[in-house]
Amino acid sequence: MKSNRKAAEQGEQAPSGRAPFSQDPHAVREPKENNLEMAIGHEVRAYRKKLGITVTDLAAATGISLGMLSKIENGNISPSLTTLQSLSRALGVPLTAFFRRYEEPRNAVFVKAGQGIELERRGTRAGHQYNLLGHIDNNTSGVIVEPYLITLTADSDTFPTFQHEGMEFLYMLEGVVVYRHGDQLFQMEPGDSLFFDADAPHGPEQLVKLPSKYLSIITYPQRSSKG
Repeated sequence: MKSNRKAAEQGEQAPSGRAPFSQDPHAVREPKENNLEMAIGHEVRAYRKKLGITVTDLAAATGISLGMLSKIENGNISPSLTTLQSLSRALGVPLTAFFRRYEEPRNAVFVKAGQGIELERRGTRAGHQYNLLGHIDNNTSGVIVEPYLITLTADSDTFPTFQHEGMEFLYMLEGVVVYRHGDQLFQMEPGDSLFFDADAPHGPEQLVKLPSKYLSIITYPQRSSKG
């Protein structure tokens, strides 16, 4: 058990001097466009560059003059609906894509202590409580995140084994639990964390000290609502 835990604690470390992540969590994005013309121009330019075509190519495909396209991309003119429809067809994007930066909502969910939604997951036993702390569907990240607060207050002869798509992160808050992931066992104490591929069978193997409480954060790709 201790050897498993030691190995898990050591984990894989990024080579010295190399950043382990491709994204800076403290980076500041440019502010949302508060001018409709600027927002449209930004998107037209972005989609054109994504296709790898020049302004001349786009002018030929749409019949819009080079001068007009330049003014549109620089936010110096308010294009007509007919012009936007031509750009939409040429760039292969829906008309609404040009307004994304102008009025794109960002949702947030606030849950007061003790007010999470209590759920029954497959294999739930008496004394095993699962509280969903928030959920945002159809978000802009393309990823669904399900944060749970799990409380175990009673021992059980058998424990549920879960297996699902995505990744899962556990953070131990209280008590001691031996947690299984595949053929590995990890003794989790307050302050310990476990991050794993949720496609392998996983779940609490032994409740060493009750009550036990931990956060479980599950992430998986957002499925398209079309089709």
